Amino acid sequence: MKPKRILLIVSAVIAVFAGAAYLMRAPLSVALASRVAASRLATDAVAELPDGLHVGLCGAGSPMPDDRRMGACTLVVAGKRLFVFDTGNGSVRNIGKMGFNHGRIDAIFLTHFHSDHIDGLGELLMQRWVSTGNVAPVPLYGPPGVEQVVDGFMMAYQQDQHYRVAHHGEQTVHSSGFGALAKPFTAPAGGHLVLLNDADLEISAFNVDHAPVHPAVGYAIRYKGRSVVLSGDTKKSAEVQREANGVDLLVHEALSAPLVGLMQEAAGAAGRPNVKKLMADIVDYHASPEQAAQVALDAKVRYLLLSHIAPPLPLPGMEKAFLGDAATIFQGPIQVGQDGDFISLPAGSTDIKASRRF
Repeated sequence: MKPKRILLIVSAVIAVFAGAAYLMRAPLSVALASRVAASRLATDAVAELPDGLHVGLCGAGSPMPDDRRMGACTLVVAGKRLFVFDTGNGSVRNIGKMGFNHGRIDAIFLTHFHSDHIDGLGELLMQRWVSTGNVAPVPLYGPPGVEQVVDGFMMAYQQDQHYRVAHHGEQTVHSSGFGALAKPFTAPAGGHLVLLNDADLEISAFNVDHAPVHPAVGYAIRYKGRSVVLSGDTKKSAEVQREANGVDLLVHEALSAPLVGLMQEAAGAAGRPNVKKLMADIVDYHASPEQAAQVALDAKVRYLLLSHIAPPLPLPGMEKAFLGDAATIFQGPIQVGQDGDFISLPAGSTDIKASRRF
């Protein structure tokens, strides 16, 4: 048979199969979706992780829209226990995309009450309640004022609570499991306050400088010899440096004043005086990447993960511009965080393993 004829036959066969696949695309996609859904619902990311301390960014951004960074949210797994620190917009979806079951959240911790740190809270409380049929509200720790935040979200979602119970029944969504139980605390000046303490896990809070926002706190988490400090929103802080002394991982907020300055100039040129003023104001209560690097250096931190990234970094190469001179100050690993970043600190080891969960 001539090559040209063979080619025509093969092309015809391919066309037939392609046409059949096109006609069957709906049932094929439904079958695939069914498998994906079953796989996701069967996944238990906490159970699958090795024993240790694990930190994921479920929101690495600031109030400014950023396609790769949603509102502030950090997920921590200590052994088989799941905790969430801050609940910015998009945090619920990112926790799910990372493979974690909202119903397994043991406790929530807030650093302060700026909107970008709490505006996903209602959705998170709802998902934590209904996804596993929890019978008790989640403990929610925060500085004084956390009661008002919890009460406000509980009130806003109260009608939805009644709808869910009426529709699904008490055996599926227990009224007693709705919402959160506020756990206010006051961190001492010049020290820290232990909030949770058992044989292997300690979570403590300490004050940071985010004036005029007060109180504002950071958190330290220690589990089986591994350690993490979360700075929360803060200027360069002696308190963060003290608590981060010798830790494996420091998750520190960072704002680039030069890049924010470009946004300020653009707002002025566009006739947006309010935005111009906002850009000028935010520089004085955040730390720069260089300042975060200095804290990491002085505290002898092993790994620096920058979060609460401001401004947005939409173009290739902007991460390097954002860092400025930070890498010359702290010569250990520095990472400009984005949603889905995941750092693992296995127990009984000194390893630090960076990965992405989506």
